[in-house]
Amino acid sequence: MVRSIKNPKKAKRKNKDSKKGNGSSSSSIPSLPTKVWQPGVDKLEEGEELQCDPTAYNSLHAFHIGWPCLSFDILRDTLGLVRNEFPYTAYFVAGSQAEKPSWNSIGVFKVSNISGKRRELVLNKPATGDEDADSESSDSDDDSDDEEEGGSGTPILQLHKVAHQGCVNRIRAMSQNPHICASWADTGHVQVWDFRSHLNALAESETVAGHGAPQVLNQSPLVKFGGHKDEGYAIDWNPVTPGRLVSGDCNSCIHLWEPASDATWNVDPNPFIGHAASVEDLQWSPTESDVFASCSVDGNIAIWDTRVGKSALMSFKAHNADVNVISWNRLASCLLASGSDDGTFSIHDLRLLKGGDSVVAHFEYHKHPVTSIEWSPHEGSTLAVSSADNQLTIWDLSLEKDEEEEAEFKAKTREQVNAPEDLPPQLLFIHQGQKDLKELHWHTQVPGMIVSTAADGFNILMPSNIQSTLPQDAV
Repeated sequence: MVRSIKNPKKAKRKNKDSKKGNGSSSSSIPSLPTKVWQPGVDKLEEGEELQCDPTAYNSLHAFHIGWPCLSFDILRDTLGLVRNEFPYTAYFVAGSQAEKPSWNSIGVFKVSNISGKRRELVLNKPATGDEDADSESSDSDDDSDDEEEGGSGTPILQLHKVAHQGCVNRIRAMSQNPHICASWADTGHVQVWDFRSHLNALAESETVAGHGAPQVLNQSPLVKFGGHKDEGYAIDWNPVTPGRLVSGDCNSCIHLWEPASDATWNVDPNPFIGHAASVEDLQWSPTESDVFASCSVDGNIAIWDTRVGKSALMSFKAHNADVNVISWNRLASCLLASGSDDGTFSIHDLRLLKGGDSVVAHFEYHKHPVTSIEWSPHEGSTLAVSSADNQLTIWDLSLEKDEEEEAEFKAKTREQVNAPEDLPPQLLFIHQGQKDLKELHWHTQVPGMIVSTAADGFNILMPSNIQSTLPQDAV
């Protein structure tokens, strides 16, 4: 699996006249009729450029923090458990992939004034016989009554940097105590950090953009573990038991961390062993504090129980190539998603493991390695996938093909969108415009918001066609 960002370079500010999205159109090129781009089907002709359709998003913003980041995490905050009003504020941690080991750092940052448009939600509308007419008017060109602008201007980034020796392969924040973060370094060390002071300073600071490059501060980690025999990428905090952690390396070993106090951990020197190659990702069960899953370059997924020794409870062949990433569904705990180096991703029903084949859905849409996969924290049938083909896709497994509905949509919008026959009906949305996509996360407190990182920086996106997934009590 290719994980690193080739030839990392510091991101530079674009000319203020350049457009965000899939590209910018040049004034020297004659205006041509717009055409819907079909990834994997259409080819760019000479002189053609991809350009983002802003109407496809309720919110879309891009930013960078300097060097490219292979991994990041969204921090749980105290601004509201479920938020649905622009503008938003979000907190992050991210680890850099700098050109030289000594130039690396962990960024702790706040992005505020995340503006966008809020469409009138279906859940807010009364159930009347005029629903069809209402839906038609909301999809028409004149939908000013159904949309409201939330906030204005560009997001404001406030950044603190903490020195980190070596590139950060992966970084994860503890959900119960988000100021506690664990990082995997390419030096072979796993470190746990306390970023409470940085987060407090960001929370108390005025919402004003910083000027100039932030100073890189030196801070000692709470723990620095060097017991892994190789570097690694797999790491996960337990969502049930605060402070419990697992880390896996490229030498196929997995170590269990048990909290001894708020600032100390006991790391079991005897690893869990069962994979024949590098452990690529780890996921704790969302409901059982002693059970976790792992995936590997050997093509297998293994299920482990920390109470019953160092061998896997069960292991099964998940893909015909490296299994790069997994995600355990927190709303439907029997479902585990996996993404492979061959571009495929699968949905496994763990209740079917004893009977043999656990795959309940398998998709071959992406043609390059899957780099990240994550279930929505608000919709149990929805997940997002990123790939080395520079596409971020969103899927709803509850959808089925409806030819009559498609015909009505085309007639209503008067668009000639002739999608390929083999395009999966579960495919909700395709986001492009980032180069070398590496990781994505849903915001657990802002339904519909996804953040992604790539070689050219971060994107914050809220597709307009998944806005209606807000829970009833949040509307």
